[in-house]
Amino acid sequence: MSDGLKHARLVVIGGSSGIGLATAAAAAEAGAAVTIASRSKAKLDAAATELGGNIRTVVLDTGDEAAIERFFAGEDAWDHVVVSAAQTPTGPVRTLSLAAAKTAMESKFWGAYRVARAAKIREGGSLTFISGFLSVRPSASAVLQGAINAALEALTRGLALELAPVRVNAVSPGLIATPLWSAMPADQREAMYASAAKRLPARRVGRPEDIANAVLFLATTPFATGSTVFVDGGGTIV
Repeated sequence: MSDGLKHARLVVIGGSSGIGLATAAAAAEAGAAVTIASRSKAKLDAAATELGGNIRTVVLDTGDEAAIERFFAGEDAWDHVVVSAAQTPTGPVRTLSLAAAKTAMESKFWGAYRVARAAKIREGGSLTFISGFLSVRPSASAVLQGAINAALEALTRGLALELAPVRVNAVSPGLIATPLWSAMPADQREAMYASAAKRLPARRVGRPEDIANAVLFLATTPFATGSTVFVDGGGTIV
């Protein structure tokens, strides 16, 4: 895998924390020239300090179509583009406001769509989205998230045809221990992790590095396109 990424130009949209940061770290360790993009300069600065080395940072909001287009227009073609950025308010359909629902779709689906429209990727390079296993394992309390993830995976398959020979794939995580859950009290968060681990065949929750491994596998496997790889501890089968 490392030889496949050595000197490759790779950008992670949403690379300042969680899965995106783990992906950036793994790619840099494998020898890629990594750029991380995020809305928050403070988070980018912290991520750059954590990663060290020759990591480039760019302030970028996937909700800003003009900014996305300017960024990619000013860059050479990328070897690999990874989209991990998303903010998705959650809740039951009948209690989640329509404004919050639209915000979730705007962030995760349309953000990825904007990147796909604007990104210049070399032939044989890759575009990888992060979806989520709720696309096939729905939850009564997160119906919208399942629908958004399913739409993103359908977009993946269609773009693999439209953008060929650029390869387009998705990685679909299950429950991952990331800063996403940091707002929960620590005892509740650990209890949630422990309860999930008991139910999952893998007997643990995921780590960001687990998803990063799958992203880099897809980026460095020339025969992989139109695929959704589930990395969920067996969550889709229980």
